Amino acid sequence: MNVDGDASDDVKSLALEQTALLGGAASSETSKSHRTNKMRRGESTRNVSKECMDRERRTPRWYALRTSYGRERKAYEYIVGKGGTAFYPTVKVVKEVGGRPRAVEVSRIPNVFFAYGTEEEIRKFVFDNVNLSYLRFYYTYFRVGVQKVRRPLVVPDGQIESLRIICAPDAGDVVMVPDSVTKFKAGKMVRIVEGQFAGVVGRVARFQGQQRVAVVIEGLLTVATAYVPSAFLEPV
Repeated sequence: MNVDGDASDDVKSLALEQTALLGGAASSETSKSHRTNKMRRGESTRNVSKECMDRERRTPRWYALRTSYGRERKAYEYIVGKGGTAFYPTVKVVKEVGGRPRAVEVSRIPNVFFAYGTEEEIRKFVFDNVNLSYLRFYYTYFRVGVQKVRRPLVVPDGQIESLRIICAPDAGDVVMVPDSVTKFKAGKMVRIVEGQFAGVVGRVARFQGQQRVAVVIEGLLTVATAYVPSAFLEPV
């Protein structure tokens, strides 16, 4: 999981990216075990061309964002209030308020939510140190020539749609695990075609004593459904 809380560091990283993009030569071949270690750290072992990175920056996508001190709702409401698009998974729990039990809405993924737009659009929110000083990107790392550069972590549209289904307010026994889970990473890709979680695409495995389907967001977290019978699954 790669998190950066310093806007100035990001500026330095962008300068490194520009240098690497102008002078990047082909990187040397990496051993299989070394590539595996890189993937576990959320790094890509492939080279990324300048044209590819520029095109990705101009394409609206979902970005994983982090807040400090449980202020994800505040950041989410600010972005939406400014006309932005964001996804903030929540769940209702019963808490004692003023000596009485009350149902309150809390974050399903503490300190995390997702925003949609081009990288430039989302950066304007992330580096708004007046209104959103507590908001930061999650990062992943890539090779550009021989240089290693970081980029904000992007979540594919399909994974966001699956997360919406898994994190629906009435979905029970949902499991959230920081980073990736080996069992799910090795599981087969399936689509749920029936039941409460119909439409979810992910990897199937037994976890905590039950067969579940999980969305694995590399470098961030794994979100798994409650029990799903095999009859509800089809291979992808």
